[in-house]
Amino acid sequence: MSFWEYLGNRHQQLLTDAYQHASAVFQCMVVATLIGVVIGVVTYRSEWAGSLATTATSTILTIPSLAMIGLLIPIVGLGVPPTVIALTLYGLLPIVRNSIVGLRGVDPSLVDAAKGIGMSRLARLLRVELPLAWPPILTGIRVSTQMLMGIAAIAAYASGPGLGNEIFRGIGSLGSKNALNQVLAGTLGIIVLALLFDAAYVLLGRLTIPRGIRV
Repeated sequence: MSFWEYLGNRHQQLLTDAYQHASAVFQCMVVATLIGVVIGVVTYRSEWAGSLATTATSTILTIPSLAMIGLLIPIVGLGVPPTVIALTLYGLLPIVRNSIVGLRGVDPSLVDAAKGIGMSRLARLLRVELPLAWPPILTGIRVSTQMLMGIAAIAAYASGPGLGNEIFRGIGSLGSKNALNQVLAGTLGIIVLALLFDAAYVLLGRLTIPRGIRV
């Protein structure tokens, strides 16, 4: 069976796996973004706190994804829980690091001006600092998403959702007539999803970042 024939016969299952893969990555990125930005906001004013946050999240990223999921299985079981926890943890580093860098890069004179007109610290953060730090934060989100697209395939090891199941089925049946088609379909599906997500982030950046800041 040719690759295109395989896609035609399995398109419904492949679309389902692709949807589950994209959904898992998107939901984990939302959680990772919220946690990462909060960590950045809490730590960016202190040099040692910022370094500690960056070191801690980078240490998490050094743990092999297969080992991470394997360690989580006895704690939370199989399926979605270990997938969500692992992806969220892996997505933190670029967001935390870029949040800290972006917030530290805000012009102090702008913050002082906002303070001078009576803005509270929370108002300055929400209306001045975070909007100006948004471009590097968005870059961190894009980097995290690309990483998680590939890492999410490992979730199939724990019976998680996504295109990794197609890849694992192909690897587990090496030598059969459709093994290569399964691996190729899963891999290409992940690449296509990664490109679509990145295009969406480019559009989001154009819609949310003023031209003057982009330039």
